[in-house]
Amino acid sequence: MPPGVYRRLCLGEIAQPTRGVLNAMSASVEELKAIASPVVVDARGVSCPGPILAAKKQISGVTVGNVMEVMATDSGTLKDIPAWCKKMGHDYLGSFEEAGSLHLFLRKAK
Repeated sequence: MPPGVYRRLCLGEIAQPTRGVLNAMSASVEELKAIASPVVVDARGVSCPGPILAAKKQISGVTVGNVMEVMATDSGTLKDIPAWCKKMGHDYLGSFEEAGSLHLFLRKAK
């Protein structure tokens, strides 16, 4: 892990979130991989609109300021989650792909 990443993640100091900017990543892949999200939505194998509906359902269980991870295999999720974050005012942190699964991260803002 690069120097300072653990401190930034623990203290919520990840790069500035991307409100209103679709598909922009505000955290590096290394920073995203180091996040231990208290809520993980596993929507792998579910097609649109399943992943976004699952995220909408689970966001209520996330404390404001905490991060939720959405795992999906549907490529449309890469557009849906950032657009939903923009609409709802949450902070889209970014995404990465690993072993055929997409991992998307957002911070609950309200």
